[in-house]
Amino acid sequence: MKKTVTTLADGRELIYYDAAEDTVRDAVDQRPLDPVSTSSEIRRDPLLGDAVAIASHRQARTYHPPADACPLCPTREGRHSEIPDGHYDVAVFENRFPSLAGDSGRCEVVCFTSDHDASFADLTEEQAALVLAAWTDRTAALAALGQVTQVFCFENRGAEIGVTLGHPHGQIYGYPFVTPRTELMLRSAARHREETGANLFDAVVAREEKDGSRVVLATDHWIAFVPYAAHWPYEVHLYPRRRVPDLRELDEGARTEFPQVYLELLRRFDRIFGPGEPPTPYISAWHQAPFVADGREDFALHLELFTIRRTSGKLKFLAGSESGMSVFINDVPPEAAAERLREVASQ
Repeated sequence: MKKTVTTLADGRELIYYDAAEDTVRDAVDQRPLDPVSTSSEIRRDPLLGDAVAIASHRQARTYHPPADACPLCPTREGRHSEIPDGHYDVAVFENRFPSLAGDSGRCEVVCFTSDHDASFADLTEEQAALVLAAWTDRTAALAALGQVTQVFCFENRGAEIGVTLGHPHGQIYGYPFVTPRTELMLRSAARHREETGANLFDAVVAREEKDGSRVVLATDHWIAFVPYAAHWPYEVHLYPRRRVPDLRELDEGARTEFPQVYLELLRRFDRIFGPGEPPTPYISAWHQAPFVADGREDFALHLELFTIRRTSGKLKFLAGSESGMSVFINDVPPEAAAERLREVASQ
């Protein structure tokens, strides 16, 4: 992998990740851009104890542009974009409309491919491996920033999820605090360690593997299963068999095997609802340990992949119980979801 770091016209950082070591990236951003101005602010909820990012400048962000005006496509034929070069493998840049900025953290955009009409599931294993390398490198880079406590790599896919740019891409958030969801996991892990002397994540994976009814696929280095108390209609958790706190510590075997495993999961997701159905909307979320936190050594890196589509043509909405009281109601039994994801393996 070759990494090339440059800047855009307004001073934001742009990083190219290329498979070929001899790739030259010297294109200059020709756009007359003003410096980025943000109003990001972190406010604490005194009742819940969580944090809310107030970012009013995001109201002006690009919203469903036509394909020929996509800001994530390469610059071509005089049409300038966020990527000055005419082609790229993987590109990462600072978000022009960040939710978190400055002392409040950092937000980056990850473009998985220059092909506007592709999706992550369309990538080759070599391309997916390059994306994994980019996620890992950005995790390491953001870990070195004093204002970043936790790194979150994720992809929102599909208009139903709220995606405003159709180009295949994800995001990376560098939070200046430990996120509430991670705090809950750390708290549960600490309680389990105190009560049993063992690791909670290890226990969860061992339980799923022993039961087997919710396992979707298992390889030498990874295991994927629908969790026992799945929140979403179709939800899969993917764990490396060797527990590590974040992407930086994956071993070579897990890195080599990841593209095959992850691409298979994404392709199965697109087959859940049968032929002729539109691509399945999903959120794919890497859970990594905070860099400084009690219990970091007990945390287990894992990826959570889920869709809000519960059946053909119907979505799972977060209504009163979910939004008002954080109590999820799942219409699809986890065992049935796992069985369906196994069924579509050969389709």
